[in-house]
Amino acid sequence: MTTPKALLDRAFSLLSVFSADRPAVTLSELSRRSGLPLSTTHRLVASLVDLRALERGADGRYSVGLRMLELGVLSPGSLDLRDRAVPFLEDLYEVTRHNVQLAVRDGAEVVYVERISARDAVNVVTRVGSRMPLHCTGVGLVLLAHAPADVREAVLAAPLRRFTPRTITSAGPLREALARARRDGYAISDRQIELITYSVAAPVRGPGGDVVASVSVVVPTGTRTDTVVPAVRTCGLAISRALGWAG
Repeated sequence: MTTPKALLDRAFSLLSVFSADRPAVTLSELSRRSGLPLSTTHRLVASLVDLRALERGADGRYSVGLRMLELGVLSPGSLDLRDRAVPFLEDLYEVTRHNVQLAVRDGAEVVYVERISARDAVNVVTRVGSRMPLHCTGVGLVLLAHAPADVREAVLAAPLRRFTPRTITSAGPLREALARARRDGYAISDRQIELITYSVAAPVRGPGGDVVASVSVVVPTGTRTDTVVPAVRTCGLAISRALGWAG
């Protein structure tokens, strides 16, 4: 049985309402934010609850169901990448004792697929499954530096969101940062997201040499970069070799 495309569009418009900042919403908010009529929203939500794609809490609000998590981790690229990367991420954490992250690019955004958090490390705003713009994070700079030219040009031409006074918000400085990332083999995002932290990121390459992910460590401002950069680059190389890159 084929499902009408319009029905899938509507279901995904409902699921897209949820975010890290909005993990649970009411039925009326789902209707308002998705642009769907309340009656249509009610009918689709009931089906999604039956399928375990959504869950209804005791307070009447809805959140993403466990079935979505089960399906998400079965994504071939994500599953293989995470399984192969975790041992090296754990090693990087043991060396640095700071927050370690693994991310991939989805369009013009970074998606975090793994994170190891230190209890007493500096707080970070990201978590597994969350998204950030490419231009302002360490992993984003690495992924954008090695993205196809049309992706880079689209990001450079678009408005660049500002998080702090240090955030890169114009095309010229961003081009320079991307060139440095390609030249040096790593990127540093200095206080672009929060003024108390910076991140160091390195590329992760697939079997053919293409950059398929990026690994980073988020450290407090004032931490010496020479104590972090070699460890992050080594981790990126190790994961790349585990994925089959022979370079």
